[in-house]
Amino acid sequence: MEFDMVKADILIAEDDPVLREVYTKKFSLSGFSIRTVKDGQEAIAAIEQKQPDILILDLNMPVVDGFGVLEKFPKEKRTFPVIILTNFGNEKNRERGDALGADDYFVKSEMTIRSLLEMVQKLIKG
Repeated sequence: MEFDMVKADILIAEDDPVLREVYTKKFSLSGFSIRTVKDGQEAIAAIEQKQPDILILDLNMPVVDGFGVLEKFPKEKRTFPVIILTNFGNEKNRERGDALGADDYFVKSEMTIRSLLEMVQKLIKG
């Protein structure tokens, strides 16, 4: 297995329980260690507890949205890449995500789990 036998730790912040389940299954089967949270506040707490190797971040979540999480962990202060997931392919969200240092960006309706998995593997390998 890649990653020197160490499972990469992926934190998935997604408020949709069905998607959380799908991501968890797919990434676990691919050999990753998965933690999931359902809102931005939980994401911040989980990151403060243990920084992930990668964060998969939904923008539209209750309590604190994905932008709030990015603002709490700006690119120059974090050690992990962030992939943004959103239901909306609008440029404003993308520009704001880029400005806050997101490493990649997926519109859920246009992505496949496989393409997300490939992006995660690419970012983790550096």
